[in-house]
Amino acid sequence: MNNEENEVIDLVEILYAIRQHLLEVILATVVAAIIGFAASKFLMTPQYSSSAMMIVNTRQDVTSNVTSDQINSATKLVATYSIIIKSDTVLQQVIDNLGLGMTYSELNSRVSVQAVDDTQVMKITVNSTSPEWAQTVCDEILAVSPDIIKEAVEAGSVKVISKASLNLNPISPNIKKNTALGAMVGLVLALGIIVLQVLLDNKINTEEDVTKYLDMTVLGVIPQYDQGGKKE
Repeated sequence: MNNEENEVIDLVEILYAIRQHLLEVILATVVAAIIGFAASKFLMTPQYSSSAMMIVNTRQDVTSNVTSDQINSATKLVATYSIIIKSDTVLQQVIDNLGLGMTYSELNSRVSVQAVDDTQVMKITVNSTSPEWAQTVCDEILAVSPDIIKEAVEAGSVKVISKASLNLNPISPNIKKNTALGAMVGLVLALGIIVLQVLLDNKINTEEDVTKYLDMTVLGVIPQYDQGGKKE
């Protein structure tokens, strides 16, 4: 019972300490949010992306009716086609055609290919610090990859259904998210410091502390007065 009572009192003390330092908690939260905003706005380099979509076919002749089995087979081929698009056969030719001053590995790290909702449509995305550069490279991949895919997979083909887009809105950094994250970190740190101070404080500050920590009854309290006669 004594332990449970002490835990309740400790919680009350923590809440009281937070209330006493509420202004500092708010200030720390605001300052951390400003730091998160400033770092995202002025220190981080914006990243842009350009995307295009291609549809996968299991054969080069698509004039006749397409069966469900062919669609399922095409869906499975997306993974194979993705590997071909990200191979050095395609990307190195893109580098040579555009005269890019980078290696295959550097370009490969900026290109991603994935299926759209497990369909036979695949999405090609290029990331860069320049939206125009990303669009140009994505367009060149669309121009180079179909012939290479047809040569590698003789029974299949791909068709462009959506050309590379020019996206002027950066995909990162997320200023709102980083600002909110900074505010959360500032709040947690401020509350953590207050809680730590309460837990480490072993001083006798009030008559309640005498009863709590010394298990003694308070018989009287002597007030302290300053020189002006005001009670402290």
